[in-house]
Amino acid sequence: MVYLIYTVILREVDLKKNIFDLFLDKVLTVPFWVRQVIYLKLAQEMREKSCENFLRNNPDDILSTFVPTLTFKGKTELMERKCGLDNNIYNFLQGCANEYSMLEISVNTFLSMEEVAKYYELCLEQNFIKVPDSKEIHAMAGYIAGKFRVGEYFKQKGALTVDQLQQAILAHRSANEQGQPARFGEILVTLGFVKEEDLTALLLLKEESKKRFILDYNTVPKSETTFTNDNQKYEEEIAALKDENLKLKRKMIQLLELVKRNGQQ
Repeated sequence: MVYLIYTVILREVDLKKNIFDLFLDKVLTVPFWVRQVIYLKLAQEMREKSCENFLRNNPDDILSTFVPTLTFKGKTELMERKCGLDNNIYNFLQGCANEYSMLEISVNTFLSMEEVAKYYELCLEQNFIKVPDSKEIHAMAGYIAGKFRVGEYFKQKGALTVDQLQQAILAHRSANEQGQPARFGEILVTLGFVKEEDLTALLLLKEESKKRFILDYNTVPKSETTFTNDNQKYEEEIAALKDENLKLKRKMIQLLELVKRNGQQ
């Protein structure tokens, strides 16, 4: 049985114009009294989502505003493209070259933050970008990309020790064996290792990172579908050849009939 596996790859996008900057410029040009109301509404939501304190106290540790830095290897690959990577990765690298933040890369490439985080992790593994100084940035990017789970996220950022993580794993296993299943994050809160508001904000950000933020749908490039399964690719080629042979056969029949008619005349 042949399974069809495909990936949707965006064509290379023009990253010369920062769409998010244009959006912010429009917001900042509205009357001051309108901006006051926008601020109050956003501040209220941040408090309700348990994000206000972190944003205020850790402005340099926010993944959305983090600007990835290209290594020499990353700059070389962006220019020469010897690895033949898909356009999404080159779009990401170009965003880094433009000194765009993770948020700006997301908005300008029409990718979700989760997708950008995955390309970030891939480029980090290939040494195309530098390792961030911030443990929070490193941990959050890995968590959003699906590389780290909740417990590993808190350990990577330094909020959880190895012993505490092991203790939480044992408690989680014990709860499941006793027929009282609980989420791992809930175990961390129950043990007093993590604040409930921190867990709530983390889970919300994980869920929201799957969404795309598109300011203008008219600027979204068309996608190209590429098949990654060799068997499916071969079947497509065989089907095309069969169709071509059928057309040639029909033409030959038409020619033979034409020859017969000329002979009868």
